[in-house]
Amino acid sequence: MSTKTISAHALYEGTFSVGLDKKFNRINRDDPPAKGALKISLNPFIIQSGNKNILFDVGIGDFGEDTSTETLKKNLEEYNLTEYDITDIFASHLHYDHIGGLVERSSGFWELTFPDAKLWVSENGWQKIMTQDEYYDEEKTAFIHFLDAKADIHFLDDDEQPYPEISVEKIGGHTEFSQVLLFDDGTQKYMMAGDVLATRGEVNRKFAAKYDFDAQQSMRARKELLKRAYEEQYILMGYHDSHHPLFKLTDYDEQQGYKIEAI
Repeated sequence: MSTKTISAHALYEGTFSVGLDKKFNRINRDDPPAKGALKISLNPFIIQSGNKNILFDVGIGDFGEDTSTETLKKNLEEYNLTEYDITDIFASHLHYDHIGGLVERSSGFWELTFPDAKLWVSENGWQKIMTQDEYYDEEKTAFIHFLDAKADIHFLDDDEQPYPEISVEKIGGHTEFSQVLLFDDGTQKYMMAGDVLATRGEVNRKFAAKYDFDAQQSMRARKELLKRAYEEQYILMGYHDSHHPLFKLTDYDEQQGYKIEAI
């Protein structure tokens, strides 16, 4: 399938080496990470649906080493969009490499990157963060409290359909309140599960991730989501995939697993 026939695009923000210090150090897309570190790419997704311009997660923003919301804005320009055109933002979960791009400080103080957008988040997930003494560190705590005060936040239940073409379902696993984001307008179908199903390489690999809140739940959810994506023909969105973040499952074999086709 050609990318010209679909209405969703990955907004590649970069590839990073992330060690125990949790700092996102930029590396080239094909380079290995530092010893003992994870290699993580970041891909917010834009979906254009009627009069809506929807983002599924928004990247790390200003919180990485040598990162900025300017990258996301430049990526939007490729589709003739500005930050003021974004109508809705859905967060798969609330780790800062998925929501950091909501705010920028190019003027020296906090500002909303997408001032006209509705921000859709898990209500239980948001309340959990807001009752914690600290969100990562002092700087990120100030960030999350700024969002709480200034963003147009719309809370989502564990299972909800805020628009006819968009539904969310709690899957847990990576965080306690991780959600799968589903788009289905009758012609195109997309599934984005954040870090529960983050790359093509995870499709046919059974693993328990140490970075998950509940690794066993992630494994169960990943298996169920893959089966659903294959049977219902969803295009999968791999938020952390380095080269082909949009892909689909075209066949299944009990011995070899799913056949994957990059979009």
